[in-house]
Amino acid sequence: MYFDNPSAYHAALYIRLSKEDEHEGPSQSVQNQQSLLQTFVQQHGLSVYDTYVDDGWSGTNFDRPGFQHMIADIESGKVNLVITKDLSRLGRDYILTGHYMERYFPEHRVRYISLLDGIDTGVDSTANDITPFRAIMNDMYAKDISKKIKSVKRDKQRKGLFIGGKPVYGYKMHPTEKNKIVIDENVAPVVRRIFALALSGMSCRQIAALLNQDGVLTPSAYAHLSITRPGMYSGLWSGERISEMLQNETYIGNMVQGRRVKISYKSKKCLNQSPEHWVIVEGTHEPIIDTETFQKVQALLNSRRHTRSRTYDFALKGLIFCHECGHPLSVINRKNAKGDDVLYLICRTYQRNTRAGVCTSHSIQEQTVTRAVFSKIQKLCASALQPDALFPIASKALQKAQANTAHLSELQGIQSKLDILTANLDQMYADHLSGLLSAEDFARIYQRVNQDRRALEERKHELSQQASCPVSAQDHAHTLVQQFLQTLDSNRALLVSLITRVELTQDKEIILYFRFHAPEAIF
Repeated sequence: MYFDNPSAYHAALYIRLSKEDEHEGPSQSVQNQQSLLQTFVQQHGLSVYDTYVDDGWSGTNFDRPGFQHMIADIESGKVNLVITKDLSRLGRDYILTGHYMERYFPEHRVRYISLLDGIDTGVDSTANDITPFRAIMNDMYAKDISKKIKSVKRDKQRKGLFIGGKPVYGYKMHPTEKNKIVIDENVAPVVRRIFALALSGMSCRQIAALLNQDGVLTPSAYAHLSITRPGMYSGLWSGERISEMLQNETYIGNMVQGRRVKISYKSKKCLNQSPEHWVIVEGTHEPIIDTETFQKVQALLNSRRHTRSRTYDFALKGLIFCHECGHPLSVINRKNAKGDDVLYLICRTYQRNTRAGVCTSHSIQEQTVTRAVFSKIQKLCASALQPDALFPIASKALQKAQANTAHLSELQGIQSKLDILTANLDQMYADHLSGLLSAEDFARIYQRVNQDRRALEERKHELSQQASCPVSAQDHAHTLVQQFLQTLDSNRALLVSLITRVELTQDKEIILYFRFHAPEAIF
């Protein structure tokens, strides 16, 4: 390597070291690279403008801070000579490495030297001719390392070890054991509340609105994650977020990983994978939600996926289909003689292809079908569940509930709200100490939240007193059984638990398909 006029050059010494490079030996260390480059410039009497170091950065990534700083100095005309220990220090992506060597450096009148490879773009040399092949070999090395890392991660996933950055909302990293998660008791009540609300029949959007109304921190806000592009609805719960949580098997103790995959080792972009490619390992951690509750919620969610519109709500939504063509029945609104709104069921196929004469209208009042279906289910339940046989069961359940009032649904809900308010107060206090929340705002919010807490504590005490002095267990059992049988005609959760599908024939016959191995009911 020869220099006619060394004083005309302003050199940039570029050094890069990644974790993978450390396995190649101590010769790759930052200190050894810098010593080699300094010796070279001293021997040739070159002036060094600056030394640029990227320690811990992969060669496939050209967004390294040191490298970009060097590029900025080249753009401003401060550097016209770049020196590296070898070509792999410049980069391991042969496409971008070739771009800088063959196009960028020549266009900016920058001479590039790779000491160990004998590459010098300032002179004609056979070493320069094989540079593209060296770049390809460096790229293949990076690809091989990427495969090995991916294989190790995949193996950990199959073993049920958590390898993500942050656990799903409701869990946290184990304080002592690596790759294991435990329940985060600060927000686990929120997760239980979400599933309880879904089981009660609330939609995902309604649950999100309720959480926003109660001031519950979103998962990102709770984790103190910064929002890259804050928008109008940043920091608020959404129906999509609730839906994702309700379908996440992590909450029943299963480790779910591999939902997203990188396009390649050269790109940071990730793509969502279909569920069949997820890595799911059962029973890896303590569940927040029991399996039965989770499955019931899935049945409720699945029943809504057949619906086209959310404009009209009715009990059989997403469950009723045309018997002839198999498509879901639509619901339309019509005024009766009194001017009242009345919903009618109609075949969607007929609605779209009326002129072609495909299928028939199946038109019938929605309430007529709904009453008939619930009446049939009520009769079937009443015949299958004899009230006299249910009384002992109900009595035992009452005695158990009275012995352990913590299992009462209202007490659970109150305790959940108390836990959430306490967590919110702790967060607000931390924000106050850090200066994010003024003293006036903290006092105002604290007073309001404290009033809510006192009201909840009083209600909790009242319920506890009632439980300690219960009415006759036999009378209560009779009441419960009668209430159960009487409310069958409005219990959508029960409806979804019992049947998978309702079909309406063109002759206005109704066919029920049960989830269990029972014969279809035709009426």
